[in-house]
Amino acid sequence: MTNRYHNNIDNATEGSYPVRNCRVYATSMPASPYSQSAKHDSDFLERESHDAYEQRTWLNKCSTNSNGHVVIPSMALKQCIDTAAQKLGLKVPNRRGATYKSYFSSGVLSVEDAVLMLDGKPLTPADADKIVIQANSDGVRGSGKRVPRAFPVFNRWQAEFDFLITDNIITEAIFEETIKAAGVIVGLGRFRAEKGGRNGRFNVTRIDWEEFKT
Repeated sequence: MTNRYHNNIDNATEGSYPVRNCRVYATSMPASPYSQSAKHDSDFLERESHDAYEQRTWLNKCSTNSNGHVVIPSMALKQCIDTAAQKLGLKVPNRRGATYKSYFSSGVLSVEDAVLMLDGKPLTPADADKIVIQANSDGVRGSGKRVPRAFPVFNRWQAEFDFLITDNIITEAIFEETIKAAGVIVGLGRFRAEKGGRNGRFNVTRIDWEEFKT
């Protein structure tokens, strides 16, 4: 992908940009691992306790593709950048105080799941470390009903996020500012920054653009 468009946010007028593909290269921030908590429907073994079940099936909380590689779900990426757009509250030029929130919601698509990588190698559940926490069994913070839960953790990772930008109001400069902020203030996965945690934060190392072709 090559960068073909300038980044002047004052030129954010309808019709000024074509539909664009964007590839974002991301890498984990130090001391901010990525942890998954996907729901799964693994059956209990006969007379198996909840603790034993948890210890046996914790790797099933990874999201994987058909090749068995761990992926960041596309909807998680979509929600990450939409949340960042909302939190930043950047104003759209010449739109009477309107922000980019609704434009990101309808005009930015996450094209596909992003494969989790490390040093050029796709990661699998077997590459995960295990973390055990005392979680709220009823999902209510502060309820006092706490039980041990195990989750997969990837301490270092890289990934490529593919987005399709369909709204001409969203310039390259605005998109790039938003996805970079998303890596810091929102994050991805379980116990991410958005939820008051330290996990899932990332740095954007490169962004490539190209015009969308059918």
